[in-house]
Amino acid sequence: MYLGTFTQKLDDKGRLFLPAKFREQLRKGLVITRQQERCLAIWPADVFAAEVERAAAGPSTSQRIREYQRMVASGASDESPDNQGRVTVPPALRGYAGLVKDIVVIGAINRLEVWDQAKWAEYSAAQEEAFADLDEDSE
Repeated sequence: MYLGTFTQKLDDKGRLFLPAKFREQLRKGLVITRQQERCLAIWPADVFAAEVERAAAGPSTSQRIREYQRMVASGASDESPDNQGRVTVPPALRGYAGLVKDIVVIGAINRLEVWDQAKWAEYSAAQEEAFADLDEDSE
């Protein structure tokens, strides 16, 4: 399970340090891909494989499913952390998420997400009120 918020910086080569508490879980490999809201998702390779299997189970006659499959797969990059726990974020993915230097890595239960720090602050602030007022009974 991935929990917490970690403020970091990309280095000059576009690498990020994985949060220390998750390095062992991701040591065997990971997949970085586009996520909605213009952030990136970092999946353990086996969890990503299960997600792909779910996406592939949908009918290829559905335009929405084809579009989702294309966007996830075409933006995915298999990566392996180095001995220091760094992983390279490919340039195209950095561009998609607007990552330049200051980033935030958040735990999102079954994956990590990587956000531009300013975008995360804006998104988080906007969601805070809705979250505080969330009431299952008001549907």
